[in-house]
Amino acid sequence: ADNLSDALKKLKITTTDSTADSLEGCLDCLLQALAQNNMETSEKIQKSGVLQVFASLLMPQSSCTAKVANIIAEVARNEFMRNPCVDAGLIPPLVQLLNCKDQEILLQTGRALGNICYDSHEGRNAVDRAGGAHIVVDHIRSLCSKTDPASEKLLTVFCGMLMNYSNENDTLQSQLINMGVIPTLVKLLGIHCQNAALTEMCLVAFGNLAELESSKEQFAYTNVAEELVKLFKKQIEHDKKEMIFEVLAPLAENDVIKLQLVEAGLVECLLEIVQKTVDSDKEDDVAELKTASDLMVLLLLGDESMQKLFEGGKGSVFQRVLSWIPSNSHQLQLAGALAIANFARNDGNCIHMVDNGIVQKLMDLLDRHVEDGNVTVQHAALSALRNLAIPVVNKAKMLSAGVAEAVLKFLRSEMPPVQFKLLGTLRMLIDAQAEAAEQLGKNVKLVERLVEWCEAKDHAGVMGESNRLLSALIRHSKSKDVIRTIVQSGGIKHLVTMATSEHVIMQNEALVALALIAALELVTAEKDLENAQLVQILHRLLSDDRSAPEIKYNSMVLICALIGSEPLQKEVQSMAFLEVVSKLRSHENKTVAQQASLTEQRLAVES
Repeated sequence: ADNLSDALKKLKITTTDSTADSLEGCLDCLLQALAQNNMETSEKIQKSGVLQVFASLLMPQSSCTAKVANIIAEVARNEFMRNPCVDAGLIPPLVQLLNCKDQEILLQTGRALGNICYDSHEGRNAVDRAGGAHIVVDHIRSLCSKTDPASEKLLTVFCGMLMNYSNENDTLQSQLINMGVIPTLVKLLGIHCQNAALTEMCLVAFGNLAELESSKEQFAYTNVAEELVKLFKKQIEHDKKEMIFEVLAPLAENDVIKLQLVEAGLVECLLEIVQKTVDSDKEDDVAELKTASDLMVLLLLGDESMQKLFEGGKGSVFQRVLSWIPSNSHQLQLAGALAIANFARNDGNCIHMVDNGIVQKLMDLLDRHVEDGNVTVQHAALSALRNLAIPVVNKAKMLSAGVAEAVLKFLRSEMPPVQFKLLGTLRMLIDAQAEAAEQLGKNVKLVERLVEWCEAKDHAGVMGESNRLLSALIRHSKSKDVIRTIVQSGGIKHLVTMATSEHVIMQNEALVALALIAALELVTAEKDLENAQLVQILHRLLSDDRSAPEIKYNSMVLICALIGSEPLQKEVQSMAFLEVVSKLRSHENKTVAQQASLTEQRLAVES
């Protein structure tokens, strides 16, 4: 401790009048003390005011420069020392040293700047102002192809410095991307894949940059997919695989890179991991199984990569993914169902899968999760069924396979994501299927649940889908029994509210359903339509210039139907509809104009 105090005192006066030898001795003493107790020594250095002295010692021609930079690197390992290093004016002289040729000085300077930047806003800003990143990127570029140990060590330090400089800082990450650092780092990974430390630094730097959208476009122009898959195949340790996964996941969000990863053979690696880890309960294996199967699902989100792996339903990958669904692992069941939902993104694939028995597999899976089931698996299986039900030819096949009954088992669910998918699946199934729509529309339990969910203010998705399914039951069944069930369950007011939705498609569906109610069961629904103030709402829709042509058209059709009811007709007469409708005779849309003439005649006759 005494030696340290002496050294600090000497250093404060040395700069003016001392020999290089005595200076070296003081610096060695500091380095020794830092090696023994870094934090305590750093505190003493800060209190002594020596940091300011260091700024003048950082001269390219001085023999002590590397040691001074090394001391700065050591003290900056402590969070409390980073701002004082910036305040002491150390950044500009350190950045200047990046221009020298001496490898030891470059190494220690890179370490010092990297440590000062670590989690320090002030440190990064100071390096940015001094232009440090640019010089480091140039160094990495010129050293990139050198494989001697000294160059590799320097590259590792410089990559680490850039990583600390840009970590979680979008502005600085964009700056590095604009400097063209990505192709350089990819090249580096390819050349130095044998060097574990450098590879690791490279991966962390990738992970840092890969979150930014602009980086993905640059990565897509390199052979990063090939390099990462090559590297991945060599890994045995869990941590190393995990590190590569962390880079792959954000990159795989880009559709071009998805396809490149598929072509580079990533899928085979992922399937192999799944096979090795599926029966293990070791923590690392469980984590790997999850990451690999999640990544597999992500790759299927790209249209081209998905179609390539589907291979007309004959692909080995598609077949392997199918085998996940009956698995005992919830993670694999989930990934399998999500993968099917992703394969089911075009009619051709959907038709092929339904014809090849996929529906039964999904229903069996749902059956395993009815009582206290896994919500994510329920959600995924319902998503897959909903997508499969989109092509017209699949609807009747799925209905006769019992899909509606399987889905209805989840009516009791209190989980909004499950409710949302359940509603969407039923709505897809009954589209233009009159018999099924009538059967479901007469199911009092279902209709009552729908009416309840139409009030789920906290879950806009569930609320919207419930309204749409109520309307669909009427529109596709055109059944008096269905309308009566909906009236008795209190559903009318929700259909009237739906006519004021901000979404034109929902407004339209509501108006068509209400017109059918008025045409088929006006007496039954009369009171509810009156209480829901339907006539006032129609007046508002017709008067509003922003209403879409089809909304105006269907509102007039509905008005004509409503005047068959005495109380509703009185409301229509009291609201000067004639005036609004006669204006619409000159509407630019021909169909609207024609309907306005017809409506005007009906209203004139009735009045």
